[in-house]
Amino acid sequence: MQIRHSTHPAQLPGFDTDGLRQHYLVDDLFAPGELRTVYTHEDRIVLGGATPAPGKPLKLESASPLRSTYFLERRELAVLAIRGTGTITVDGTEHELGTRDCLYIGQGAENVEFHASDDDTRFYLFSTPAHASFPTAVARFDEVDVLATGSPETANVREIRKFVHADGIRSSQLVLGVTSLAPGSVWNTMPPHTHDRRTECYLYFDLPEDHRVVHLCGEPQNTRNIVVRNEEAVISPSWSVHSGAGTHNYTFVWAMGGENQAYDDMDPVAVTELR
Repeated sequence: MQIRHSTHPAQLPGFDTDGLRQHYLVDDLFAPGELRTVYTHEDRIVLGGATPAPGKPLKLESASPLRSTYFLERRELAVLAIRGTGTITVDGTEHELGTRDCLYIGQGAENVEFHASDDDTRFYLFSTPAHASFPTAVARFDEVDVLATGSPETANVREIRKFVHADGIRSSQLVLGVTSLAPGSVWNTMPPHTHDRRTECYLYFDLPEDHRVVHLCGEPQNTRNIVVRNEEAVISPSWSVHSGAGTHNYTFVWAMGGENQAYDDMDPVAVTELR
């Protein structure tokens, strides 16, 4: 398990490109036959990627930074199948996931294993501390409510799906959803916002290998950018904007952990205020 320490906004101007990427970009979550995790001190979030081979399941283990007997002893977890299909076994119960389906696993589950249906299966993991246990549940990509928003004029036509939230799968503090941009649209979360009470992470996927997303970060009046490839994630501290534009349309997982779960608890920033 890698560790990322939290940062103060005053540090951001001093980071060069490599410094920004070291602190905020997670670029190596998915490796064939491995389950990789990154622990960030921003709200104690853990990001993970499980890439099992067919017939060779991967087990979710605890790690030294968690100081726990098993991974979900004091945590909860959401898993999204970003590629392929597979099965996740939770304490002996199998849960089949199609592409872009989501599984929530509550605090206290001891044995979690990831099984691939084909060579292309990839699971994205997002975990936060939990102080209450909620039932394990599945949300299907084709069954959750869809919010269509944006316009061609601003190049941000997109569909927003919420999986784990106050009116969907219940959790202790974790919130997770998926936004898909239409062909010809490139902007996400513009106008941008910050979350003073939550950390948010984006995992970009469904982006062709020869294209990139330019992700904006930093305080609204002192922004920086990180160039992101397919299946890379960005950690956004509560004081940072999180927005971006791609050279091609794409999909991203947005996930949060922090003081509350209110979807609209955000501090909007006008485009004219950005610097």
